[in-house]
Amino acid sequence: MRLAISGTYSSGKTFTTYALAHYAGIPRTRARTMRELLPEAVPGKTLEQCTAAELVQLIVRRHVDRILHESRAGDTFVSDGTSLQEWIYGSVRVIVGINPNDSMHLSELESVERTADIRVFEQVMEQLGVAYKQHVRTTYDAFIHLPNELALAKDGHRPVNERFRSMADERLLEVAAELGIPVHVVGGTIPERLDKIVEIFGMTPVTTVEKAIELAQQEYQAIDMTIESDRASVVVR
Repeated sequence: MRLAISGTYSSGKTFTTYALAHYAGIPRTRARTMRELLPEAVPGKTLEQCTAAELVQLIVRRHVDRILHESRAGDTFVSDGTSLQEWIYGSVRVIVGINPNDSMHLSELESVERTADIRVFEQVMEQLGVAYKQHVRTTYDAFIHLPNELALAKDGHRPVNERFRSMADERLLEVAAELGIPVHVVGGTIPERLDKIVEIFGMTPVTTVEKAIELAQQEYQAIDMTIESDRASVVVR
């Protein structure tokens, strides 16, 4: 069973993926985060400072990273997100702007000015969507979708707002339905999520919920949360 933990920013995808992997005893896959990719891809910038072209580079880099890890995982794994997330985050920026925080003054029905750059960016996102959808359709057997029920983490890495999150969350569910991928919406606390997921898929836990969460916390705390522009740039040539 190839599962993907789906959801928008701050829905708890990473931690839930870590905990489920320990609880059910299955491999997990991940792609490097934008904060991990930025020093290599766009040295000295934060995500909110990136141009449309630089954002495309990051979206493609993360997709390639996902494919690499998924190809090594075999037929059973749980993935921390999918390439749909990066693509949809880009697509929503056609409406709210490359840096969504710059358009927070707009109403729900308004979108940013459709400049020449935005129109080109939209066309690029449409074409990336063709490839990304094909990949996702053939890679995952089901989505575990975490609802947008947690507060947005204020860690300096997320140039988004609640409008962006809501739009991205709705679009994720729409595309999953379009692709015919079964979606199981699982909310609640981490223990509630884990128990519900193993129940849905008939998994047999290999440890306790408490131990799985403890191990996930250790892994999560090891994630480098340094602001992108403060990291040393290491470029492999």
